[in-house]
Amino acid sequence: MKKNTKKRFSKSIWITILLFLILLLSFPQWISNFYPQPHSELIFQFAGEHNVDPYLVFAIIRAESKYETSAQSPVGARGLMQIMPETAAWIASQQGISEFDPLQLHDPELNISFGCWYLNNLNQEFDGKLPVVLAAYNAGRGKVKEWIVNEQWDGSTAELDKIPFDETREYVKSVLKNYEAYQAIYTE
Repeated sequence: MKKNTKKRFSKSIWITILLFLILLLSFPQWISNFYPQPHSELIFQFAGEHNVDPYLVFAIIRAESKYETSAQSPVGARGLMQIMPETAAWIASQQGISEFDPLQLHDPELNISFGCWYLNNLNQEFDGKLPVVLAAYNAGRGKVKEWIVNEQWDGSTAELDKIPFDETREYVKSVLKNYEAYQAIYTE
């Protein structure tokens, strides 16, 4: 190799190493732009009250609404955690809330509170089996019970590809990926 070529090669190696070190040292800062923590006070408060991992709540919100409080799905799910009005009315009745309006689901405080309560309820029903809880959050507890009873899906992470609904299968995979990222970025 010629002397100038060696110098350029050596210089580019050092620049690459330097950039890699900068990237490595700033990892949590730049990656957190893709996995933010909006409404963190509310999420930590209600996750704590309902014994739910707050990073799971962030993961669900990222998958469900991309942090948009005004989000509404084509089938009518609303707010950050995309709760169906019928499910929210049931949650309200379980909590003794008599005056509930589905428009309230766009309020982050109520939506996160209901979402955390519902996750806890699903956790209790499905013995904390996270893939099953997430599938039930998306497709409904009745559908998921039916899949398991009919042996269409065993409820495991290893068998996610056997979830009968494409949307639910991709949703569970997405939330699990988000959850893993949130844990890696924000926990020690």
